[in-house]
Amino acid sequence: MTVRRFHPADVHGVIQLHGSVWWPERSREGWRWLDDNPARRALDAPAGWVIDNADGDPAAFLGNFIQRFWREGRPLYGATGFSVIVPPDQKGRSRDLITAFVRQPGCFARYTLNANARSSPLYQRFGMVAWPAATHALKLSWIINPAACLYSRGLRSLVAREPRAARWLGEQMMPARGDERPVDTRKLAEGVSELDDLADTSPYAAFWRALRDQGRLVADRSPATLRWRLSDPDLTVRPLHLVRRLGDEITGHALALLGKGNSIEPPVLEIIDLEALDRDPQAIPALVGTLLKLAPSLSAAKVRLQVVTETTLQHLGDLTRKARREGGWGHCHVAFAPELEETEIAGAGDWRPTPFDGDYSFCNRPLPARPPRAQWRWFSNKEAPTGSKAAA
Repeated sequence: MTVRRFHPADVHGVIQLHGSVWWPERSREGWRWLDDNPARRALDAPAGWVIDNADGDPAAFLGNFIQRFWREGRPLYGATGFSVIVPPDQKGRSRDLITAFVRQPGCFARYTLNANARSSPLYQRFGMVAWPAATHALKLSWIINPAACLYSRGLRSLVAREPRAARWLGEQMMPARGDERPVDTRKLAEGVSELDDLADTSPYAAFWRALRDQGRLVADRSPATLRWRLSDPDLTVRPLHLVRRLGDEITGHALALLGKGNSIEPPVLEIIDLEALDRDPQAIPALVGTLLKLAPSLSAAKVRLQVVTETTLQHLGDLTRKARREGGWGHCHVAFAPELEETEIAGAGDWRPTPFDGDYSFCNRPLPARPPRAQWRWFSNKEAPTGSKAAA
């Protein structure tokens, strides 16, 4: 059973693999959307790799997400791996999947920004190094509703003793209101507003050009790229897109998504992207501070930033000291292409990855669509999968 490219015909088997480890299951339309990734098509890169079982069905899987980057006006491509799923009967085959991922051509870097505690040690065996060096094991969160977080901790303790309890309990701590709520403009910091224009001639497009023209290594955040990223058919809640303006000019933006890691966790406002022009570092705390003020009205128990850099910590200022530090196992690793010159690798030191550079926008479990009233009772459907973030 050799490693081969993931094909659209494998979708059903890969969905079943995700369900077997209680990971969020993308729909067929969601997998088709990933396959249509413009950056992947530009390289004709695999959308992932599978290992077949004796019947020719996927028995193990590793996803491959290609992104376009820019540095000093030059386009580059990077690849982030996601959803490494290797069941016990395929023990040891993660080596083959990760080798295929690391050896793929055409990318200046192959990386993960979302490794779990179990898979993290694997990457170091394949020439991948901790990146960013000082913050690869750090996540920041700001507690909004301590009672909800404490209740969730109790549920996790219960499920640790009796795993079936997760299914019996059903979806816990769903927001009381399932409708889309407008942003309370009274809670917006000065200069911060909600963005609703991603046209190619919009003020946001001018912000992207200014960000790219600074010359440091950045993932493509062009209007076209964001329009595609936000068209994910599996998104159940409209992402919150905020910008900071100085006069008529946008100088920073934040993209956040209300998610729910599994059925027994409370809603969390996940910061998917956080970027600003170098000449306006105050955009970072202004945007994050606004998200913290908006979080209670969204029923978020906390706000979380899962990829940080030293520069981000510096710009956040007092907000860094108020944050709870999560992580600790090293969730960010990178392997630079061996053909790169040493000077090019050193130049990547100006890369300030955010969750946008990784798989968080499509691997985080979105807030579930509200079930029909008949299914609200915990005992109505004990066999329904919950989609838990578990180690593969």
